[in-house]
Amino acid sequence: MHELSLAESAIALIEDAGRRESFHRVRVVRMEIGALSCVEPEALRFAFESASHGSCAEGARLDILPIPGEGECAACGIRAEMETAYDLCPQCESRPLKVVRGTEMRVKDLDVE
Repeated sequence: MHELSLAESAIALIEDAGRRESFHRVRVVRMEIGALSCVEPEALRFAFESASHGSCAEGARLDILPIPGEGECAACGIRAEMETAYDLCPQCESRPLKVVRGTEMRVKDLDVE
């Protein structure tokens, strides 16, 4: 379950921001998660709750903002939405699209006290 290590990394970033920005408690964490990032949102929620114990984010609500997958065809140049990293071009049906969006995982912002 790599979601636990991802959650631990997010908590470390939040703790660093807390020291730098002098906040002590986080009420809401908003994370952008790409559809092609191989991150299971519910597993991340569970891991975040576990990893946040004893941190400034303990008890914080985790809002997950989905980022759709998007790719570009090397053959015909169109951009199209992607459901998997191996989707073929919907126009010319050539090789898999080159992923240009949807692999992100980042802490977008925080509501803090």
